[in-house]
Amino acid sequence: MIELLEVSGESCANCFSLMPILHRLAAAKNIPLRHLELTEGTRAEAEKYQIDRVPTVLVLKDGEPVARCTGFQPEEILSLWLNAKIEEARAK
Repeated sequence: MIELLEVSGESCANCFSLMPILHRLAAAKNIPLRHLELTEGTRAEAEKYQIDRVPTVLVLKDGEPVARCTGFQPEEILSLWLNAKIEEARAK
């Protein structure tokens, strides 16, 4: 199963700007989107995915990361990136 994981921080303006874009893209591609807010309680999961900055978007296949994008990206760029990475993940 392929899904998107968006990792953000509580006071990250770029993270807030990215969320509606990701929701639109995930819905258009019929891909589940999960949000992970960095807190003390989510530290283990963030370490599992080697998150070192926010925002970070991961393409997961069967729970394992197959692609990563960090920082804010415009919708057009993010859409192109997601299309390519989702296609690659499905081909594996």
